[in-house]
Amino acid sequence: MIRKIEQVHFPEVLPKKKRVAAYARVSSGKDAMLHSLSAQISYYSKMIQSHGDWEYAGVYADEALTGTKENRENFQSLLEDCRNGKVDMVITKSISRFARNTITLLETVRELKKLGIDVYFEEQSIHTSSSEGELMLTILASYAQEESLSASENQKWKVRKQFQEGKIMNVRRLFGYRVVKGNLEVDETTAPIVREIFRRAAEGESFGAIARDLNSRGITGVNGGKWKASRIAALLGNEKYCGNALLQKKYRNNHLEKKELRNTGELPMYYAEGTHEGIIDEDLFYAVGEILRRNTQRISEHTPCERSIFSGMIVCENCGRHYKRITNNGRKAWNCASYQEKGKEVCTSKQIPEEELFRLASEVLGGAELTPNAFFDRITAITATKENTLIFHLADGETAVKRWKPRSRSNNWTDEMREAARQRAWERRTQNG
Repeated sequence: MIRKIEQVHFPEVLPKKKRVAAYARVSSGKDAMLHSLSAQISYYSKMIQSHGDWEYAGVYADEALTGTKENRENFQSLLEDCRNGKVDMVITKSISRFARNTITLLETVRELKKLGIDVYFEEQSIHTSSSEGELMLTILASYAQEESLSASENQKWKVRKQFQEGKIMNVRRLFGYRVVKGNLEVDETTAPIVREIFRRAAEGESFGAIARDLNSRGITGVNGGKWKASRIAALLGNEKYCGNALLQKKYRNNHLEKKELRNTGELPMYYAEGTHEGIIDEDLFYAVGEILRRNTQRISEHTPCERSIFSGMIVCENCGRHYKRITNNGRKAWNCASYQEKGKEVCTSKQIPEEELFRLASEVLGGAELTPNAFFDRITAITATKENTLIFHLADGETAVKRWKPRSRSNNWTDEMREAARQRAWERRTQNG
């Protein structure tokens, strides 16, 4: 029997194309050949597609970000696609484009190497898949990191030198001013509001009352936000409003994290006078500064008291929010939270003197001693209504309606406030006179 043998031919298997992606990062003014993001994307797209055995896997690019930061959005997207098996090789211009932090660079390269992904650095002609690749990377990345540190220190020296010379750096938007070519110029549309705030604060008006009035008049802050007592205090404490500048209030912790920190003595500060045109005079600024100092001292010396029996008990019939305790010139009172935060355009409730609350609650309890146990055993809630009326809701389902007496406005005035008012009246008479 004749044995028949026939060769088996398998279909030709085409070599699998390598999926190649590129990473580009633009720092304005530093790249001569690839000076723009679009130019880099075009360059790498053509480069990858010109190789017959490469498959285009995209160009990942970040613009105007620093290589010392790890939160580059598209760089993180590239790493995620590598982890998901969508990329076989990454091309980038240089080590400094990829990362200037040696530790971050090596950690990233090693992770990609474990995934079987090669990284090619054009400028240094290094493939991380090669045996000598990591050694070269360690040496060159350390050099790149030192170069970054040197550039950062040079920039810090330049900034601090200008601080020593009394020059304002990195001017930010400031209510009452316009920033023109890095300089502060008075904005006469908002500067009168600054003068008004300082004047009212100097006359003893509370910061919360000033904020509520500005909001009711539709006057917004520098970024269009609502005014608050804290924002008023910050404005009043800013020396730039009298034409001076305290320099180096903040600093960067290091060239890698570049986190902005408040300077609490780590670096010298410089107080420069006459750096720009002031909106108010120094006498008014220092007078208001004394008020801020006293407020700060009063807060620091304040010891927390026990929670009031009225906390969370008084509800505004008008808007449904609870009343909160306030202290004004040493006198305690309660008012609706909506009124405190947003003023009378939101809620027209009236302020209730605390002594009136105690008096009326004692009456509801039949004149008994107003202890927490006695109060909470009988009273479950209090509703504040119009016409100085309080409705006490009792545990037995009954209600007790009481009217409170508004505090005379004249009783709120201190001797200093009366004297200030007298002086203002005298000045108006002499000016009109």
